[in-house]
Amino acid sequence: MTAPSFPGQLGYPSTWEADAVLTDGGTVHLRPIRPDDAERLAAFHARLSKETVYNRFFAYRPVLSDADLSRFTRVDHDDRVALVATLNDAIVGVVRYDRSPGSHDAEVAFVVEDAHQGRGLGPMLLEHLAAAARERGIHRFTADVLPTNRAMLGVFRTAGYAVARDLADGYVELSFPITQTGTSLAVMRDREHRAEARSVQRLLSPRSVAVVGASREPGAPGHELLRSLLSNGFEGPVFPVNPAAAHVSGVKAYADVRDVPDQVDLAVIAVPAPEVAAAVRACAAKGVRGLVVVSGGFADAGPDGRARLDEVVGLARAGGMRLIGPNAMGVVNTDPAVRLHATFAAGSPPAGTVGVFSQSGALAGTFLAETERRGLGLSSFVSIGDRADVSGNDLLQFWRADERTEVVLLHLQGFGNPRKFARIAREVSRTKPVVALKSGHGQGDVAVDALFASAGVVRVGSLAQLFSTAQLFAYQPLPAGPRVGIVGNSSALAAMAADACRAAGLEVPELAEQSRVRLRALTGTTETANPVDLGPFAGPSELAAALDVLMTSGQVDAVLAVVVPPPHAGALTPEGGSLGAQLGAVLTTVGDGRLPLLASFLGTDGVPPALAVPGPSGGPGRGSVPSWASPESAVLALSRAVAYAAWRARPEGTVPDLADVDPAGAAAALDGLPLDGSWLSHADAARVLAHVGIRVWPTRLVSDADGAVAAAGELGWPVALKASDERWRHRLDVGAVVLGVDGPDELRRAWDDVAGVAGGGPAYVQPMAAPGVSTVVRLVQDPSAGPLVSLRLGGVALDLLVDPVTRTLPLTDRDASELVRAIRGSELITGSPRTGGTASDVAALEDLLLRVAALAELLPQVAEVVLDPVLVQRSGAVPLHAGVRLLPPGSDPERGPRRLGSSYAIL
Repeated sequence: MTAPSFPGQLGYPSTWEADAVLTDGGTVHLRPIRPDDAERLAAFHARLSKETVYNRFFAYRPVLSDADLSRFTRVDHDDRVALVATLNDAIVGVVRYDRSPGSHDAEVAFVVEDAHQGRGLGPMLLEHLAAAARERGIHRFTADVLPTNRAMLGVFRTAGYAVARDLADGYVELSFPITQTGTSLAVMRDREHRAEARSVQRLLSPRSVAVVGASREPGAPGHELLRSLLSNGFEGPVFPVNPAAAHVSGVKAYADVRDVPDQVDLAVIAVPAPEVAAAVRACAAKGVRGLVVVSGGFADAGPDGRARLDEVVGLARAGGMRLIGPNAMGVVNTDPAVRLHATFAAGSPPAGTVGVFSQSGALAGTFLAETERRGLGLSSFVSIGDRADVSGNDLLQFWRADERTEVVLLHLQGFGNPRKFARIAREVSRTKPVVALKSGHGQGDVAVDALFASAGVVRVGSLAQLFSTAQLFAYQPLPAGPRVGIVGNSSALAAMAADACRAAGLEVPELAEQSRVRLRALTGTTETANPVDLGPFAGPSELAAALDVLMTSGQVDAVLAVVVPPPHAGALTPEGGSLGAQLGAVLTTVGDGRLPLLASFLGTDGVPPALAVPGPSGGPGRGSVPSWASPESAVLALSRAVAYAAWRARPEGTVPDLADVDPAGAAAALDGLPLDGSWLSHADAARVLAHVGIRVWPTRLVSDADGAVAAAGELGWPVALKASDERWRHRLDVGAVVLGVDGPDELRRAWDDVAGVAGGGPAYVQPMAAPGVSTVVRLVQDPSAGPLVSLRLGGVALDLLVDPVTRTLPLTDRDASELVRAIRGSELITGSPRTGGTASDVAALEDLLLRVAALAELLPQVAEVVLDPVLVQRSGAVPLHAGVRLLPPGSDPERGPRRLGSSYAIL
């Protein structure tokens, strides 16, 4: 076969180069082999054990000849492809294929240096080679493997492909198709999760730390970092690195990190930006496993800063190290076995179960100080800064598996890979609440809301809401429903709480007679409604009894205690026997986990000591009762918990296999179509949509009255005549659309009428469709959230008045069902006595939504799809008009092999 041409001078696509994370959390660089790799390949071969060489070549070859080196390093990147994995510029693994002449099959082989076996490098190399092979038209890999080479056999067996085996002539013959399947994709994502989680664990649980740039000047970042590590009791050795000092803070210092006599797991770099690259090189030479760079002057310092950033990231990855920063405020791990506090921000929050991620270095101090003030216990904290390497997605992967983390808080400024974020966040949210504050409100808000809604992420609007929502999730169980019981010693505050509940969509139910009887005996009054007013002089015993009535009634799903501390009540501390202490004891005793219990001690935010139940790490634990300064704040947090619990209780849904979907035909249908963002003709759009089973209503575009009459005769009378100009195509109200035309003369008159309104031009002729509810289905590629599918009711007035309901991909059957029922006016479709109508074909509309989503999954070239209107009839959902726009496709990181993103381009 003739080698294809490639852009640039590489001889292969630039996407074939990648940095990747291995199962132990380290990194390697993957790239195609080059002729100048001959010396590296010879050195690599010389480091292989006899057994590894024999397994690769079926014979012992102590050295590679010049002819071998030339043949192995000179490939055409088509019929012969080879990829190498490098670490510190040395080759540590090789994978290659050779195409069988004139076929779509290729023989594959790989070898990994003995010192790097068991790190997941073989599966990683196979993933990337298979992706390259698919681009070159290879459909199947074959391999001959010795039966004793269990490691290579295991790589093929666990790759997620359907591997056929045969034993012949003393070796195992393997054959398997390399088309990506759901199984192979699941295997890849499971490996991705384990590798990325492990890479973060290495950063947060080091056995030793070096502070590069440790300063003797108080207030300098390097000084405060070292002081923080020492004062917070880090469990391992700390090594200051300062060429101008023998000791820093009483600890022996070293001139260079390479001079440290022991292993260094983590290096925290606090030197001026121009010196960071040299420090990273030294760390790579020392074998440091991870980096935190707090130095500024990179992404925010113009072209020179960007160049420094790219150099630093490249050096870190080439040296096998993950990097947090630059411009980070540091990291915290409160695990008693680690006690890592590598940050120069003030604040020492208690140990707990909340993991915190912040993209803003400036807000790191606020996070630590506020969580300390509120008594909100953290499991770990990461200030990511310029997010050049380690990303929010990496932290989500870690927290998903971390047993110490039960709640995740995110402060986000932007997304790099929104589809990956949505996928991982959805997985985390199924077991742990994820609460997010997204900075930068604007036009992308609808897209971000859709992304968070699809992933089950709880979105808040301020830092205060972020902390107040987290404290409920951290210490109390999830509510089983929206019913709230309210008890307090102030009728005014209790009424405010009830009003806030109703405004937030929660219920304040009437209590059953049995509960009312118990409350009458307690209060001595006949007024025993919910809220329960105990009066201003109620003491701890009355509060305890009332709480017990509500929590055992079976008629509420959460209880809110609204308390105005009486004069001289004393502080909310457990000492001294004050009334405040007694009230706190009542709450922590009654709140035994049966229902979520919230308190609003007027003016008190957080978990004061009197309301805290000690956790296993020393900070507040489960059963602690959080307090809000106002009832409204407590209710807002509770409403979010109710919504999250309802999301988590719903079935996850699946992406169904749809009939009449033709991936190959859909791709072929794009041949010759413009990829410039312009709208396709109605006929071309209909042809593309047909390959995912979407049948657009028959339509003819005509230029004059005679053509309209001819089209009507072909389509069948009666017909509709519509101006083709998008501004007029739906304007029945002004005469740009004429329906039910039933004869040539009538059609000619209609032509004149439409032309008079729309100013002439071509028009559409369509046979009349059965009546139905008008809706609009849209797909758009959003830059901040990825592909979005939306639905709303149709009509000229609703175009202006009704916002669509939107979901991100992948779209499950559950998502499609919820979309239909979530739009304003959904009862017109689902049927309701209130609307006086029977149900339309809801299943057909859901099917249509799923097919639009399938189109986006199949064809990344699809930039936008508009089906307007879609008539949802008694039987069927018919798109009367279809618009499709195409753009050159970008690479889809969700479908390709595992790789790290480019610097400052990931979440």
